[in-house]
Amino acid sequence: WSMDKQGFPAQCTLGVVTSFSKMECIFHEKQEGSLCAQHCLNALLQGEYFTAVDLASFAQQLDEAERERMAEGGTTTAEYQHFLQQPSSNMDDSGFFSIQVINRALEVWCLELVPVTSQEYLETSEHPTQEQAFICNFREHWLSIRKLGYQWFNLNSLLIGPELISDTYLSLFLAQLQQEGYSIYSVRGTLPECEADGILRITPAIQLERPKLISEVTKQKEKEEGRSSDVEGRSSQEEDPDLAEALRISRQENELDDRSLQEALRLSMQGYLENVSEHGQDHIPLSPSASNSGQQQQQQQPQPPNQPTQLPPS
Repeated sequence: WSMDKQGFPAQCTLGVVTSFSKMECIFHEKQEGSLCAQHCLNALLQGEYFTAVDLASFAQQLDEAERERMAEGGTTTAEYQHFLQQPSSNMDDSGFFSIQVINRALEVWCLELVPVTSQEYLETSEHPTQEQAFICNFREHWLSIRKLGYQWFNLNSLLIGPELISDTYLSLFLAQLQQEGYSIYSVRGTLPECEADGILRITPAIQLERPKLISEVTKQKEKEEGRSSDVEGRSSQEEDPDLAEALRISRQENELDDRSLQEALRLSMQGYLENVSEHGQDHIPLSPSASNSGQQQQQQQPQPPNQPTQLPPS
């Protein structure tokens, strides 16, 4: 640790931590695919404790246990056969895992989840700040909220980093999540020790700006890259005078061709209008092909006979 002039810790040099204000000591996984359950658990435990393979193994164990329970009623029943045809309710191909998988993973650490709407939670919790962590789920997204040191942090994997939450705002934040449809669970048990908890007990975190969503940063980056490519295109022309001159000549030639075509069309229309005004619409000369075609039709047309054809006597 380095100290400031007043003797307070100013910088943490443990591992990759460089400044408490940036909160590098907090473990945070950014969203990859639909592996939010994995990110949620690892953020809660503050380390790379679980992989997607581990969670898939838990899901398969749960599926097998469900299959065995269904088989107790008979393997030839319509219900059992229908169950076998259904996809797993504990995981899918996108990487989503059910609350049962989350519970099974936490059992490894002797942890359990208690819904904040349950009677058990209401009887044992006087205020959210007295808890140690929460896990929240909405549709197919999982996120964790945990106390580290004496502060609360939103460890949502959709954010570019942890978000500092004040004690005053914690209750409002949880209420907002509930209104948005989230299911919220309090984490009960003893969480494993982590470096961030020890560091932040000594030096509380300071966050000058709330972290943005990864999607917002990605869109901004794509927009900036688009503008950068346009600038590079213009600068390449400025740096290469031969290229700029070739482009200039090409544009001039295109402009000359366009003007020549427009002039030809103008003269053609002018001749057409003059001919109409002199001879009228019926005396507009035909093209040579049309004139020859008309002459051929006249030559091929049979002449009427001078004498009427006499019928043979009946």
